[in-house]
Amino acid sequence: MPDSKQTVPADNEVIDLTGVSKRREKGDQIFELRIPRFRIQRGEFIAIVGESGCGKSTLLDMLGLLLTPTTCDRFRYAVRHPQPAVDIDRMGARDLAAIRRRDMGYVLQSGGLLPFLKVRDNIRLPRRINGLAPDCPSVNRICDRLGITGQLPKLPAFLSGGQRQRVAIARALAHEPPLVLADEPTAAVDKLTAREIRDTFKELTSQMGVTVIVVTHDLDLMLPVSDRAFTFALEKPTGSHTLSTCIEQAIR
Repeated sequence: MPDSKQTVPADNEVIDLTGVSKRREKGDQIFELRIPRFRIQRGEFIAIVGESGCGKSTLLDMLGLLLTPTTCDRFRYAVRHPQPAVDIDRMGARDLAAIRRRDMGYVLQSGGLLPFLKVRDNIRLPRRINGLAPDCPSVNRICDRLGITGQLPKLPAFLSGGQRQRVAIARALAHEPPLVLADEPTAAVDKLTAREIRDTFKELTSQMGVTVIVVTHDLDLMLPVSDRAFTFALEKPTGSHTLSTCIEQAIR
């Protein structure tokens, strides 16, 4: 078998999951997520859509290298062009942590800001962790575009929900990662604020050439900015076994 760590993926692929599954058991209940094929191109804005319990957060945790698949034919990343692709299932914990730290940004549903750090230092955190200068012109531009420059001296407790989400986006982009994962980034705000955050998020990541994967229950909100969407087909092979299969959903 050729060493895939020495190959550059065709078609500008950033992520290639083929024949991946995750099985979880709780008591006599079994939940199984199957991902027959999940391939993402560089710079795409992808929506993962589904109701609670369908497996979308499980998929996001695997894409974020926080969960290990139960079975896997191929789990390949090539996030930082022009570096060669790597097979994630062949890598150790230290290498996976390095990819998460260097190549990924995260936007959590509640913002996930550290309450004891001022906004400025929350945004600087991924740059410090990666050994980068804490301030740079690109971060200042991101904060200006998100409208949070005036919030930088504050603690997160003094921000509105929308402001916290904007700070979370700034933090996710501060170290200029090629991939950003967002878990329900607008679920905690009203519809008008959600649309404003969505549009600014899309504009910034498009300008930076960032690949974005957003988990959402609201396809109508993400549809106008998404290049493609994935959803889940649920079935019950037995009374104790729930099977969820990730499939691409037509959105055009």
